[in-house]
Amino acid sequence: MRKNLIARIAVAIFALSLTSGMAFAQAKTDKMAKTAKAAPAAADLLDINSATKEQLDALPGIGEKFSQKIIDGRPYAKKTDLTRKKIIPAATYAKIKDLIIAKQK
Repeated sequence: MRKNLIARIAVAIFALSLTSGMAFAQAKTDKMAKTAKAAPAAADLLDINSATKEQLDALPGIGEKFSQKIIDGRPYAKKTDLTRKKIIPAATYAKIKDLIIAKQK
C-alpha cells in the first residue's frame, strides 16, 4: 500500500515537471513570436531625416512641437541624435526608438 502511494506521488511529480517544462517552452516561444512581430522591418521604419511633419506627428509622444523640432534639427547621423542634441526627452525617445531610423543620403 505504502509503495503504491509513493509510486503515485512520484508519477504525479514527474507529470507536473513535464507540464511545467512544456509551459515554460511555450511561454518562451510566445515571447519570441511577440518580439519578432514587435520589431518592424527596416522598410517599415520612419526616416527622421525625410519624414513629413504629419508622419512625425503620428509617432507616439511626438506632437506638433516635437515634430517641428525634429525637422528643424535635421540632418541626423544617428537616431540617438534626437536625445543627444536635446530635440526630444529620453522618455519620448524610448517610445519611438523601435519605429524610426536615420538614413544617410
